[in-house]
Amino acid sequence: MSTADVMGYTAAVLVFITFWMKTMVPLRALGIGSNLFFIVYGYLAGAYPPLLLHIFLLPLNLMRLGEMLLPTRRVQAAAASDLNMAWIKPFSSARRTSAGEILFRKGDAADRLFVVVSGCYRLAESGITIAANAVLGELGLISPDKTRTQTLECIGDGELLEITYGQINQLYFQNPAFGFYFLEFTSRRLFENIARLEADVAQLRARLASNGSDVRTQLA
Repeated sequence: MSTADVMGYTAAVLVFITFWMKTMVPLRALGIGSNLFFIVYGYLAGAYPPLLLHIFLLPLNLMRLGEMLLPTRRVQAAAASDLNMAWIKPFSSARRTSAGEILFRKGDAADRLFVVVSGCYRLAESGITIAANAVLGELGLISPDKTRTQTLECIGDGELLEITYGQINQLYFQNPAFGFYFLEFTSRRLFENIARLEADVAQLRARLASNGSDVRTQLA
């Protein structure tokens, strides 16, 4: 068996294995391997049609693989540092908002998340003010009923980035590692909310205890 035959059979085996792949990143990686082996086979065997085909397919597979790995690296960097969602910019669209505009209401279907670029926003029910670099709506992606829990109002002209849950799901299915880092991101936000709630409860208990002490003093 010649070297060209070995290269050709190896390339064919790699192509066969790609049909067993369930996720896109391993599939693209094996596709790149098969491209390389087919290029060598085509050169050694003088088989120019497959040679030219895989010369053109190789950069395409490399480009697509890079597109799939880039979101994972960005989300991983965000999860390792602060709650920075700059990684969504290549996949998001910009939206200008005006003071008085209601972005969504409590009970509305949650289908996208937002990153505040500029301006000022307020969650009506809790009175929390949202400023630049904050992320809104990421927990709706993993909530059971996929509905908004508060009303968001723009109180100062600004700009948002928005990305739909459908786009996030697409990124997840292309690269499951993306899903892991996004889950880590949302978990950090959830634990931060729990810590904030516990602090509020502790303050409320301290205030009630103080008021109770004052009442007992007055009665005495």
